[in-house]
Amino acid sequence: MKRYSALGTVGWQVLICAVVLSVWQWGYDLRTRLPWLVPDLLDPYFISKPSMIFDNFLIQSCLISKLGAFNGDFGKCLARNENNLWAATAITLKNTFFGFVTGVVSGFVAGLILGRSDRLSAIFQPFITAVNSIPRIALAPIIVLAFGIGDMSKIVTSWIVVVFLVFFNTFEGARSIDEGFTNAARLLGASEWQITRTVVIPSTMAWVFASLTPAISFALIGVIVGEFIGAERGIGRLIIESEARGEASGMMVAVVVLMLVGVVLSAIIWRLQAYLLRWQRQRGAE
Repeated sequence: MKRYSALGTVGWQVLICAVVLSVWQWGYDLRTRLPWLVPDLLDPYFISKPSMIFDNFLIQSCLISKLGAFNGDFGKCLARNENNLWAATAITLKNTFFGFVTGVVSGFVAGLILGRSDRLSAIFQPFITAVNSIPRIALAPIIVLAFGIGDMSKIVTSWIVVVFLVFFNTFEGARSIDEGFTNAARLLGASEWQITRTVVIPSTMAWVFASLTPAISFALIGVIVGEFIGAERGIGRLIIESEARGEASGMMVAVVVLMLVGVVLSAIIWRLQAYLLRWQRQRGAE
């Protein structure tokens, strides 16, 4: 029964994708006959067409030439354009990874420390609230000004977007631990470090992982915003260059690549969460 249900779900997903792509590809052609039905948004000037986007993807990937022929000089094509689609994606992924990792680690450590200390929490609460009230994207120009247009400014922008998201989840997770568990551990002679390692950290992992899926998306957003403001390479730079040339298909190639990257990164986080928190399913099944 579950197999048929899964097949039905996949079937609906394929059908929805086919309908959306068909409307996107051929919907604007109906404007001359049904102008009241077709919105201006379907104009290829704004969002291009799937076929044009695919052709532009092959060109930016150096798989075919601009004349449409197969590109036999793949290596030379990559060398001519240092911000080709492959290099831009690699740069954006690298900066996203470092921003995500540093944001998660620092947010987790800070949330754990303040969550277990009422005094430190009371001292730093107004400062954390003040900084958190600032829209992180508004700090991107300042970060680029301070760290330059290189990779470091993109990593810092990504970090500052991620760190508070992970911090607040870890903080709430550390505060919500049942005192009975920690008291029982103390009764058995456990030190504060042993309590933190065996009780507090495992109990907060579910809270931390609940923030990781949106955190990886926000990390990617932070990098792209930094690349919009100033960058030598990256997918954000590709979008800005395509926008300057008025190439909707070029912009949509970058957007589609970002979408696919976000889906893959989220899938990795889900698999990692399922593996590290497998004890929760086992406990629930008993």
